Amino acid sequence: MEKFFSKSSKEALKKFNVNKNGLSKDQLKNSLEKHGYNELTEKKKKSIFIVFLEQFKDLLVAILIIAGIVSMATGNSESTIVIFAVIIMNAILGTVQNVKAEQSLKSLKALSAPNAKVIRDGFKYEIPSREVVPGDILILEAGDLVVADGRIIESYSLKINESALTGESEAVEKFEEVIKADEVALGDQKNMVFSSSLVTYGRGLILVTGTGMNTELGKIATLMEQTKEKKTPLQITLDDFSKKLALIILVICILVFGLSLYRNTPILDSLMFAVALAVAAIPEALSSIVTIVLALGTQKMAKENAIIKNIKAVEGLGCVSIICSDKTGTLTQNKMTTKQIYTDTSLVESEELNLENEVHASLLNAAILCNDSTNVDGNEIGDPTEVALVNLGHIHSLTEQEVREKYKRLKEIPFDSDRKLMSTLHEINGELIMYTKGAFDVLLNRITHIKTSEGLRKITDADKAKIVDTNRYLSENGLRVLAFTYKVLPEEKELTLEDENDFVFLGLISMIDPPRIESADAVKDCISAGIKPIMITGDHKITASAIAKQIGILKDGDIALEGLELDKLSDEELNEKLDHVSVYARVSPEHKIRIVNAWQNKGKIVAMTGDGVNDAPALKQSDIGIAMGITGTEVSKDAASMILTDDNFATIVKAITNGRNVYANIKNSIKFLLSGNMSGILAVLYASIAALPVPFAPVHLLFINLLTDSLPAIAIGMERSRKDLLKDKPRDSKESILTKDYVKEIAFEGLLIGIFTIIAFHVGLSTGNEHAASTMAFATLCLARLFHGFNCRGKKSIFGLGVFSNKFSWYAFGAGLLFLNLVLFVPPLQNLFEVTPLDGTLIASIYLLAFLPTFIIQIFKIITKDFDKNEAENTANEPLKF
Repeated sequence: MEKFFSKSSKEALKKFNVNKNGLSKDQLKNSLEKHGYNELTEKKKKSIFIVFLEQFKDLLVAILIIAGIVSMATGNSESTIVIFAVIIMNAILGTVQNVKAEQSLKSLKALSAPNAKVIRDGFKYEIPSREVVPGDILILEAGDLVVADGRIIESYSLKINESALTGESEAVEKFEEVIKADEVALGDQKNMVFSSSLVTYGRGLILVTGTGMNTELGKIATLMEQTKEKKTPLQITLDDFSKKLALIILVICILVFGLSLYRNTPILDSLMFAVALAVAAIPEALSSIVTIVLALGTQKMAKENAIIKNIKAVEGLGCVSIICSDKTGTLTQNKMTTKQIYTDTSLVESEELNLENEVHASLLNAAILCNDSTNVDGNEIGDPTEVALVNLGHIHSLTEQEVREKYKRLKEIPFDSDRKLMSTLHEINGELIMYTKGAFDVLLNRITHIKTSEGLRKITDADKAKIVDTNRYLSENGLRVLAFTYKVLPEEKELTLEDENDFVFLGLISMIDPPRIESADAVKDCISAGIKPIMITGDHKITASAIAKQIGILKDGDIALEGLELDKLSDEELNEKLDHVSVYARVSPEHKIRIVNAWQNKGKIVAMTGDGVNDAPALKQSDIGIAMGITGTEVSKDAASMILTDDNFATIVKAITNGRNVYANIKNSIKFLLSGNMSGILAVLYASIAALPVPFAPVHLLFINLLTDSLPAIAIGMERSRKDLLKDKPRDSKESILTKDYVKEIAFEGLLIGIFTIIAFHVGLSTGNEHAASTMAFATLCLARLFHGFNCRGKKSIFGLGVFSNKFSWYAFGAGLLFLNLVLFVPPLQNLFEVTPLDGTLIASIYLLAFLPTFIIQIFKIITKDFDKNEAENTANEPLKF
């Protein structure tokens, strides 16, 4: 884009061959044809039907479909119906999850005002904002939403709030003059206006230089389109796990099918063996269980002010190692507050003003009277800086209504961005006093006297030097400083600019948007958890660094960079400095994405917070995008995966703790499902190798996987979190779920359950009834897996974890036991699930054989785990390689 900030207004007008009378009809037509309408465009999105079809691309799903077709060919209609019902149910669930409405661009479009005021052919018109074109002369007044980017032609005390684009909370004073620089940060382009910003004060005449996708807002929309959402670590791990599991299942099924044919088993029977094996091996409920456990995690987080939009992001929080946080409102209170005050030759805290001291009282009067803001019953109206001054009065039991009623304003010279001063005239104790407040550098050379508790006297060089040093000290600590003066007028008259001279110095009042009380503790928790907090803000470097030091983000040896400094660094140079940069100030949307990318290229999982339109691309690019619920724009909320309803950094730390616990619970749930499925695989393989009948009908295994497995797995997902989770380092996002130790546990526990299931199968075969044997194997495997739910609650034994600490495990066990007994004893269900009635001895055998694996596992846990002081739920092991 052309740099109009470095051109004069005349040069800018000449560029579009236009003057202040605006475009002619021919020029308007040509500009519209060349640039199009002033609106944002977006790519065509996938239809819901296409997203639904994509759910069937998974290899595990393909194997299940083949199993369903084989069941249909062999006449097993019940199994076929159940298999396809499972496939369709999971596809619908996946579609609901994946069709997350892309609202970002719609929200960006909503930022466009419905109408705009322009000058064309010398006449003023009000037109729809989409009809504004480059070269138009735009009229802006207080309350207007800026509809396009433009160069200021005339400014009359124009102030614009650009926080949605730049992240800077205060309105920017605009002017017409040329900015002589090659590169200027967006927040410092004070002779330009930008689409989606809000006029808060004054008025101006603007030459439109960019519309639609050629605006700064359009650049953000383009970034949004180009930025792909990152998969969470769990998604990546589960995708990898599913592919490997599917390949293993295919190989084993093919071997079993070939072995059966080699033994001259009929082809349909061979296929049924392969189908039973596939159904036994595939954890059909896995995606549903993971989704439910994640959903439970989101409910808990919602109660703690963190709303998760994309539930898959819950576990991603558990391995966040970098948090890029905005300053204003997240780490700070988003409310200007008075801090230190220099008056009567001393620096005091704002709470230490003494109204019995005449100088202190005069300064407080000046702060309240030379001020247009109010605070009535907590309803604050006006400029945040002036509100802070009014609140200073409230601290000392002085309300602005009381003071202003006592000393009415007689005349005034309003604040002007060129003068950087405001003056008001009042009658106080029989004298006409003009109070003036403003920028210290503007007032310094206009001060002739100083008021102290010893009286009024001429100001000396020493006095000025002390005031200058104090101002520098306050500014270097990130404080905004206002100077206050007064003069006595001989008579009431209209105030003029010439009156703003020969002042008596009253004092300096410093202000800052202070850190939240809990921010420092939250930052400390992050660091102890192995997470690096980084401040990324549109504010100035000095202010940002001061806050960052105060709360512990910027430590000795760390550095702060501005956006323009970042531009000068190559990717290699940035990579070298990256670990030491804790503050980024005056940054653009491109800078934020670059910072996030740099950390991601180092293999880190990055959480990014933001509230403005300018934050949206980086929120989408980051692994966990976190938007502000109170101050956030709709665009940032749409782009994020998590919304903070309290805009509080400390809430992110709580969410990370929950995320770590959710991952540990998901891992335990997966272990429960895989070890149970392995036992089924072993039983089918054993029967195939031993040339025995198929121990399970496909419908048996689907019953176990979808009904009696689901409830215990969900209960495991509701296990309480450990108190010391934040003492662990972030989990490596590249770490596979299937670590060596993890697989050993699955193999050991699955083998135990499989052995006792095979014993039950042989007990059934000894009766001479194959159907009884199949029923024995099914019931034993089902009940053993229900007991196994207690084993998978954690590393320790049920006694170490607390027998009744997870009541949901008992509910799940009871419900599963009820389902199983209904199938075993209710005739209609016996037919549906292909089981045969058994006598009391065989039922007793089922209960005993099903309980023994859990008894053995619990004894093993008591011996090896309960007394392990260094035991941790999230142990990082060497990944298992296939």
